[in-house]
Amino acid sequence: MSDDFASKPAARGAVWDRLQEERLAAFPFPPHGRIPNFKGAAQAAARLFEIPAFRDARRIKVNPDAAQRPVRAEALRRGITVFVPSPRLAGGFMKLDPAQISPEDIPAATMMSRCRRFAEEVALTDLPQLDAIVCGSVAVTAAGFRCGKGEGYSDLEFAILAELGHAPVPVATTVHDVQLVGGFPQAANDLPLSFIVTPSRTHVVARPPAPPSGIDWARLTPADLEAMPVLAELKALQDTA
Repeated sequence: MSDDFASKPAARGAVWDRLQEERLAAFPFPPHGRIPNFKGAAQAAARLFEIPAFRDARRIKVNPDAAQRPVRAEALRRGITVFVPSPRLAGGFMKLDPAQISPEDIPAATMMSRCRRFAEEVALTDLPQLDAIVCGSVAVTAAGFRCGKGEGYSDLEFAILAELGHAPVPVATTVHDVQLVGGFPQAANDLPLSFIVTPSRTHVVARPPAPPSGIDWARLTPADLEAMPVLAELKALQDTA
């Protein structure tokens, strides 16, 4: 999709509509209002691990959405430890250790409805330096910009790691080919993409956008901190430092 969009909502709407109208979306339906699952997600996940930074990783963070479930499964099969943020950042980060999960349990361990049976919750201060990050997206551009479903969780997760002093790492997203669009406006707190992987190709971003240096606390309300205790915990750590 080569269109340029005047806003992120316009880009999201066009992508969601096309995925539905061309029957490119996969369960859960409809694709609207979520990080959409898509046909070919397993092929995109396999292609992702052809990239050296992901093939050689030992610890990666992967979003909890259905579209990236094949990424979580493939990582575990390869012996990579997977850190998954709790949905909507309502809790902490969950650690899926492949040494503790049998091959036959990987399908259940990668389902968000069942993964807590296999996961260990990790405190912010115990999060190790990651080797790479995988995020879900609704729309992306060849310049390495992305937009999610509009709630900013992936951006916040990236900013949390920056606040904790973690070194920046490559960020990839797996999407359907039609989710790659011409352009849309960006914000300073958007996380940058290094790789865009579809079922048919891998796009390497020549010059990824500059990453945010941390959380823009001014964008968050007391209600946000109440809804996302992990952020309140981080702010408390900073206030006592």
